[in-house]
Amino acid sequence: MRRSRSAWAFVAPAALHLLVFAVVPIVYAFVVSLFDWRILKGTMPFVGFGKYQEVLQDPPFWNAMLNSAKFAALSVPAGMAVALLVAMPLASQLKGMGLFRTLYYIPAISSMVAVSMLWIYMFLPGNGLINATTSLFGVKSVDFLNETGWAMPALAFMSVWTGLGPRMIIYVAGLLGVPPSLYEAAELDGAGAWSRFWNVTWPMLAPTNVFVLVTGTITAFQLFTPVYMMTKGGPLDSTDVVGYHVFVEAWKKFHVSTASAQSFLLLVVVGSVALVQYRMMRRQLEGYSAG
Repeated sequence: MRRSRSAWAFVAPAALHLLVFAVVPIVYAFVVSLFDWRILKGTMPFVGFGKYQEVLQDPPFWNAMLNSAKFAALSVPAGMAVALLVAMPLASQLKGMGLFRTLYYIPAISSMVAVSMLWIYMFLPGNGLINATTSLFGVKSVDFLNETGWAMPALAFMSVWTGLGPRMIIYVAGLLGVPPSLYEAAELDGAGAWSRFWNVTWPMLAPTNVFVLVTGTITAFQLFTPVYMMTKGGPLDSTDVVGYHVFVEAWKKFHVSTASAQSFLLLVVVGSVALVQYRMMRRQLEGYSAG
């Protein structure tokens, strides 16, 4: 009984935080989505699921959803590949690896507002660091954040950099969990470096890949601060992702009920995508468990 009370004492703060700052706001937002809340007029008539029907027929909302999907498709696979490439040398037990892991993790603990401002200067046409560097090779200057074909890839490129630290740490943990005896057995069988990676490392990283893929996709669909700071959804709504679209609907147009309905539709879409990804990789997970 005493151990049970101690366990509840440790869990209680986190559970209370989850209840107050997650469960209660979600329930409140769902209730709001069932009304037509006009803040400026002070009216709030009940409309049932009318706001959901309205959102489902709203082209700008689906444009924002498509932009979020594009951002996820660009940033998540690239982020996983770069993080794994960086994690492989950092997973060694050589002296000083802890320092390099810390350096790679620093962007993750930096203010996203400050990071966004830094990348605005990086992407500047002419004197920006990227354009100044590419101009040395005769490449024409690009206005990354104001051209429809470049704005979304630029945000995805920045996301790969900012998300590198957390993904890298997870991959390092996964790589350190691979039994050295498997590599020794592969070497005795004459396996080369690529064969050891493909037949040993990659299958053993199946749970890590699933975790990074699902959490990365969820995070990608929640993109907001870089868009707010760097593009404001432009140019021509090419970076109007769902997170920013909901913010504009709620706090610039004051359509709070519509924004709440959009948030719940986003929840359904993200949950469905995560479930599909998990089912697609379950066979690999089952193979990992059987091994």
